[in-house]
Amino acid sequence: MIDWEFLHPEWGRLLWAAAGILIFLAWRQTQGREVLGRFLDAPMLRRLTRRPSRLWRGTELLLAGVASLLAILVLMRPQTPAATEVTWAREASAEVMVLLDVSRSMLAEDAAPNRLERAKAELRDLARSLVGHRIGLTVFAGHAAVVCPLTPDHGFFHLVLDSVGPDTVSRGGSRIGDAIRRAVRGFPTGPGAKLILLVTDGEDHDSYPVEAAKAALEQGIRIVAIGFGDEGGSEIPIVDAETGARTTLKDRLGNVVRSRLDGETLREIALTTEGAYVPAGVGVLDLEPIVSKHIAPLLRDTEPAVTRAVRAERYQGLLLGALVALLGGTLLGAEGSRRSAS
Repeated sequence: MIDWEFLHPEWGRLLWAAAGILIFLAWRQTQGREVLGRFLDAPMLRRLTRRPSRLWRGTELLLAGVASLLAILVLMRPQTPAATEVTWAREASAEVMVLLDVSRSMLAEDAAPNRLERAKAELRDLARSLVGHRIGLTVFAGHAAVVCPLTPDHGFFHLVLDSVGPDTVSRGGSRIGDAIRRAVRGFPTGPGAKLILLVTDGEDHDSYPVEAAKAALEQGIRIVAIGFGDEGGSEIPIVDAETGARTTLKDRLGNVVRSRLDGETLREIALTTEGAYVPAGVGVLDLEPIVSKHIAPLLRDTEPAVTRAVRAERYQGLLLGALVALLGGTLLGAEGSRRSAS
């Protein structure tokens, strides 16, 4: 027994119109020959007119009726009940906001080719481990800006990541606390795993990052901090855009500025939110243990996967049958006309 439900049963009213048209066509076929018979006797009628047999004409009408019936059923959208086919629907299990430092201190070349480019390269690889999660990008220096809102489109994230640099944020400095507060506002409200991936050298200009981390924890947001740079300090090169000449960044008194990795601040920020601190330093990051040990546990689903029942469409076979019947009726009609003309 066919157990179908129709999404648009109102189209079934067309069955009456189709039935009326078929009855009219059948009546026209019989009446046409009777009208001609009023003027000609039977032998002359058979000699002057050659019409397809009744079986031929009946088959042609039958095919037209079948095509109409099936076409109307297609419009009614037959479906099987939802219980017959079930798919597993899994929502993105976490929201991950990358917080990337693009201040001038990230141009230090203690991590080749410099801290910023090294961090971007590591983030590209790290993002590949976050498939199934929504990811966003906030950049900061003297102030913060969300350049990629949280999205499941990792291709767009990579495109934006490749384009950011020290010129993305106009104001100089490094205010980690302000950046954390800006990233927190970028998360949706409600339950779910939420993570800030803070990538910086840890230098901060009185923005109270630990207090900002406490506010993030109140919103259920964890922070994993990855620190780039040498704790012993490194000079910051400045390249003239017009001449290409290289100089070293100096302070107002003319002293050479040395940028150091502030691991203690980053560790305190991470532990405040029950997250983790990863000292990348100037070496190569081993991403697999970082993801498995520090990130994956924070992004683990808090609820089991949800099953979602869907209805299965059943119009495809009906549509094919309607096209076959229509083609058959057309071929019979053309053959009947050729015989009548011969």
